[in-house]
Amino acid sequence: MLPDSIEAAFPLPDQAQWRNAVDKVLKGADFEKRLVSHSADGIRIEPLYPAASAAMRPSRAAPGRWHVGARLDHPSPEAARDLALADLEGGADMLVLSFAGARAARGYGLIADDVEALDTALEGVMPELIRLRLDPAPEGRSNALLLAALLERRGVDPAKLMVDFGLDPVGVLASHGELTTDWPGLGRRLATDIGELRARGFQGPFLTADTRPYHEAGATEAQELGAAMATAIAYLRALEAGGMALDQARDAISFVLVADTDEFLTIAKFRAARLLWARVQQACGLEPRPMVLHAETAWRSLTRRDPWVNLLRATVATFSAGIGGADFLTVLPFTAALGLPDAFARRIARNTQLILLEEANLWRVADPAAGAGGFEALTQALCEQGWGKLQELEREAGNGLPGIVAALGSGHVQQGLARQRDLRARAIATRREPITGTSEFPNLGEAQVSVLDLAPLAGSKPAGSSMRAATAVSPEGTFKAELLPSRRLAEDFEVLRDKADTFAAQHGKRPNVFLATLGSVADFTARAGFARNLFEAGGLSAPGHDGFPGDGGSDLAALLAAFEASGARLACLCGSDAGYANEAVAAAQALQAKGATVWLAGKPGELEGPLNQAGVDAFIFAGCDVVEALRNAHAVAAS
Repeated sequence: MLPDSIEAAFPLPDQAQWRNAVDKVLKGADFEKRLVSHSADGIRIEPLYPAASAAMRPSRAAPGRWHVGARLDHPSPEAARDLALADLEGGADMLVLSFAGARAARGYGLIADDVEALDTALEGVMPELIRLRLDPAPEGRSNALLLAALLERRGVDPAKLMVDFGLDPVGVLASHGELTTDWPGLGRRLATDIGELRARGFQGPFLTADTRPYHEAGATEAQELGAAMATAIAYLRALEAGGMALDQARDAISFVLVADTDEFLTIAKFRAARLLWARVQQACGLEPRPMVLHAETAWRSLTRRDPWVNLLRATVATFSAGIGGADFLTVLPFTAALGLPDAFARRIARNTQLILLEEANLWRVADPAAGAGGFEALTQALCEQGWGKLQELEREAGNGLPGIVAALGSGHVQQGLARQRDLRARAIATRREPITGTSEFPNLGEAQVSVLDLAPLAGSKPAGSSMRAATAVSPEGTFKAELLPSRRLAEDFEVLRDKADTFAAQHGKRPNVFLATLGSVADFTARAGFARNLFEAGGLSAPGHDGFPGDGGSDLAALLAAFEASGARLACLCGSDAGYANEAVAAAQALQAKGATVWLAGKPGELEGPLNQAGVDAFIFAGCDVVEALRNAHAVAAS
């Protein structure tokens, strides 16, 4: 007899049944350690969630496609124009104007000091058909007025334009270390400037709460959300104090969030941002309106080594921002950490979005994460954590300064980000958080990629280097703070690779490590592969071979002859636990007698004392500090 329904034929298991099945597979292993993880904010991430219904749905202002952004950041107006037109003809419908001096320009940026130069850069661009956004910069007010003057000169009706003027003095304080005037005066000037632009017909947004400086300095998802909300609240209060109605002040603000490579947390972060902004509006007595949300893929996740992997990172980030509800999205080209991207890299960045829009049709479902238990739980948790970070920043307010500004001035923000940055650096150094192509699976024979042959502008930081924290020195009467560093996650490994490349250029070969394998191929393959991968992550050569098998063990004479022929100064023993017990001490003594510095792959256990006495200087194993190990290896191998 057939069942009445498919549900009756296949009844759903409950949570207890699922857990019993999991426990059988784990065979006594710890459930918490194996299947439960935690975000950088300490949010518990379960392996399974029940279905959920969103109590409040994070909605966009209008359903449909997100807008595809392209950067206008070449210093030459003519070259910037050509690159931008190619992007627009290829499917982009938004230009991000990144003037020289903007942090996001990464040492480059459009040089346009007058209307004529800006007119050249935007020649052939029809602003009424696309969106324009200005990257925040120290000269943001001048840049905004310059763009407004150009659009007026062209006779375009400002009311028909979508221009985000990108004024963000708080973001400039975070990224450059100073405000050019006191906060009350700045608030009055912002209200005046926005009022004048509105009187000329521009609709805005005019102010941006940009979280990129915090993200690049190591911010967690909750810290980024807290900074975004605290910045927006500071602008609301400043504009209201300057005489602007609160609803008009609200409509003057847009947001820039970072789309990173953690798909679940990025989607939840974007959804949480919309809910938090609605809550802020409610607290102000306003009827909530959807935020204007720009997204940009993560600078800190880009790598200079094996940069093709950046294509995968950008795809995950783009997918996450689209699913999370971004209105506008800019994908950083995969070569951005190496220099100013060329037309090919820009085309790939653009097409990453277009494929997800046109072929994957991501835009056709509004908030596809709604009702998914995992996403709803993470969204709610980030709302709670982000609100807590906002309150923490607000408690720093005083002496006429809003919370976020006072927290930057006192170093409160910098200290919190430094703690997170150090924790992340430790996870990367120990490869608990691996970076494909850099700390894991490095490619010493990688092909070079091309960037535009253009040196960074004088006085600017090159694209591939960190901006170190420093106290800004500014004229008396301006507000100063320690600027936030801009740091990519892969930099420690890249420094080591660069050092090895310099050695190779000077000596004709890389510094090398001899893999002193013990026993048969089956005995040493796992640890030899681990050691080779580790050393190559620092640019050191560690050639593989078939080993030195002998009667009942290893041919020590053949091993020593191979070591001497290699010219290496560092030898790393690789074998099985049984092989170490039988042969490691003798092999280490013999290698040391030949002048080798001896390491061993694996944890020594009870053999540590005898191995140390035999001459083993260090042990490399899963969970060790790989960066520190590679620094020490360089000191030996390149000596």
